[in-house]
Amino acid sequence: MEYEQLLQKARKLLPENTVKTERFEIPKVKGHVQGNKTIISNFQQIASTLRRPVEHLLKYVLKELATPGDLKSAGLILGTKVNAARINEKIAEYAKDYVLCKECGKPDTKVVMEGDFNFLKCTACGAKHSIKGR
Repeated sequence: MEYEQLLQKARKLLPENTVKTERFEIPKVKGHVQGNKTIISNFQQIASTLRRPVEHLLKYVLKELATPGDLKSAGLILGTKVNAARINEKIAEYAKDYVLCKECGKPDTKVVMEGDFNFLKCTACGAKHSIKGR
């Protein structure tokens, strides 16, 4: 068989769409606006998926959104109306800064304190990077 015929045969055997799913996906926020407040019902689930303390993620999100908020049993209650896309964007930035390894991109990291500095230590590749304070 010629190369062109083999190539066409190989293309026919390929699946229609090859779906690439990541091992680590950040859940999108679920919530609603109630009056002047935004209520996020799955905030604790997001923090547990990121494997970080809820308080740390809460502090980061509130600071980045520049809004008051309170963590209740119903979820996170933000003091202003905030677009879900904006909250998802801030959580993605948090994951990039405090969860994902800068070398291999895997979420298998932990925050280690050495002296006065915090480091992000990857358990997959062994890399260690300092965490910038915001």
